[in-house]
Amino acid sequence: MFATTQEIEAFIRDFEALRLPKPRWTHHAHLIVGLWYLTHHSPDDALSIVRQRIRAYNEAVGTANTDSSGYHETLTRLFLRGIAAHILAHSSESLPSSLALLFQSPLAHKNWPLSFYSRERLFSVAARHGWLEPDLTTNE
Repeated sequence: MFATTQEIEAFIRDFEALRLPKPRWTHHAHLIVGLWYLTHHSPDDALSIVRQRIRAYNEAVGTANTDSSGYHETLTRLFLRGIAAHILAHSSESLPSSLALLFQSPLAHKNWPLSFYSRERLFSVAARHGWLEPDLTTNE
């Protein structure tokens, strides 16, 4: 899966064209999107693009962007920060190799954000609509 840059590009084209089947919009799909846009854009531009495209994709597949579903700003920013750090740590890797390493990293686990956030804070309406700083400390 995603052994070539062309396979990753095809996935991104389907995502951008809003034709990616909803069952393929997984946690790993979010990581692919984050890696792609951070590889091709500045972090600020990548955030803006990802924010807009996830919201549009959600709407296209019938997922409402509300106080309790759809786009989540804090999760998006946290994962993009993590992916940006991954890119720096693996800058000599090809895109497919970097993606394979990303899928083997802690970011590949949906519960990774709970290392930094209490469940209550992370899944609050405020966190969904805007960036909230982590409320847990780690030993990293």
